[in-house]
Amino acid sequence: MKICCFTGHRDIPATARLALTLRLDRTLEALIAEGFTEFRAGGALGFDMLAALRVLSAREKHPEIKLHLILPCRDQAKNWREGERLLWQDIIDHANSVRFLFDTYRSGCMYARNRALVDGSELCVAYITKRQGGTFYTCSYAQQNGVPILNLAKK
Repeated sequence: MKICCFTGHRDIPATARLALTLRLDRTLEALIAEGFTEFRAGGALGFDMLAALRVLSAREKHPEIKLHLILPCRDQAKNWREGERLLWQDIIDHANSVRFLFDTYRSGCMYARNRALVDGSELCVAYITKRQGGTFYTCSYAQQNGVPILNLAKK
């Protein structure tokens, strides 16, 4: 069982979204061919949700792969727009497993989620364009723990 986690920014420029989706699909196909079967996502808006959706799409062709959600708290989406909450719930409903770290939001829960995504992973697929924020934290944590990073923001 080979495990891959995802991390990335919430904001993906509209002009980059299609190319990123295609890179993500190609990357998933290559990883599945290399024996990766377990994919972890953190449920945040932006890249996390895009990655989860692409894993669910790839699972139609590769039923052996699994999507595991590691979510910071049960109320993660409470302040999101209705369409975003519905999509989040749909991803949860179709995931192979869902793990909530806390019942409600609390200081540090996002960092705990980011560490849980990385722990035990053999690869971190990222969309990182800046050296700050949660994605940068997650990539730094991965590097400190010997988990290679594949940055899909680099063309």
